[in-house]
Amino acid sequence: MKHFMIRYDFKNGTTEAWHQEISRFIKAIDGDPELKGRIGYRVLRNREGGSYFHLASVSDDAAQKTLQSRDFFKAYSATTREVSGGEVTATPIEWIDQTA
Repeated sequence: MKHFMIRYDFKNGTTEAWHQEISRFIKAIDGDPELKGRIGYRVLRNREGGSYFHLASVSDDAAQKTLQSRDFFKAYSATTREVSGGEVTATPIEWIDQTA
């Protein structure tokens, strides 16, 4: 399992429209029979500012490549760059432990 954190500050558009786009993206992942259960995706926001944090998990390299090949992923990535003003940081992270 590989994990990534995507970080940016929201700069362009409305948060309502952006949250709807996030929901569409997550539904597209869940609705894709090749990706369902192989991609985990959570989006969080700093309550006191415009910073967003996306936590992505992929079960294997094939799942990651499949996701990246989808048109909905390409569109979502472009929109993420747009709402962030082009300043997006994607960092591979290592999961140490978690609650049950």
